[in-house]
Amino acid sequence: MLVLLADDERPVLKFLERGLRAEGFNCATTAELHEVVPLAQQLQPDVIVLDRMFADEDSTTLLQLLKQRAPSSAVLLLSALGEVEERVRGLRLGADDYLAKPFDFEELLARIEVLARRSPAQAQVDEAQQWCDVILDKSERQARVKDTPLRLTKLEFELLSYLLSVAGKVVSREQILSRVWNTHKDPLTNIVDVYISRLRSKLTAAESQVQIVTLRGSGYRLCAVD
Repeated sequence: MLVLLADDERPVLKFLERGLRAEGFNCATTAELHEVVPLAQQLQPDVIVLDRMFADEDSTTLLQLLKQRAPSSAVLLLSALGEVEERVRGLRLGADDYLAKPFDFEELLARIEVLARRSPAQAQVDEAQQWCDVILDKSERQARVKDTPLRLTKLEFELLSYLLSVAGKVVSREQILSRVWNTHKDPLTNIVDVYISRLRSKLTAAESQVQIVTLRGSGYRLCAVD
């Protein structure tokens, strides 16, 4: 998944790139407004995160051209102009989403993920996930280990899907709550632990190579064993 970041504030640009790369995104960056359209045309990114103002230049003047040159790219407009009329204007000029500065990085991340899922290229990728011997068919909401079906509840399916998307990385309970339960607070103290345990048992019963490892004080990691 490729994100093009365009912002004339270089510290902001570096912060966004560092944060998104840590989350597993591929990133391209530019601090020059005149480079945005050529880069978008060349790279055809899933999402373009575009700052509204470059010095005295308004980047919304590029939105229609971006839609012509990179038609499958979604545009997320960032702006210190957070008034309702400014947000509406940005959306009407062609942006797919609008986020006012200052913003929370987790919200930015969530919006990028939603926009990326809407892209035609990513929509096909998102229909299926596979890692080692675990396969998820998202269109049919079916999971299996090789040819053995995994009978999962809706939340177990969503949890496994998230873990597969970050396979090999350590994820905290808070990250899991945010992605799977859409909350930053644990409503039942150990709900993540319970679902991890249930999912782990089902993978073990199916004799999967995939294991969920608990890292005390850090979170969980999906790994594969021979």
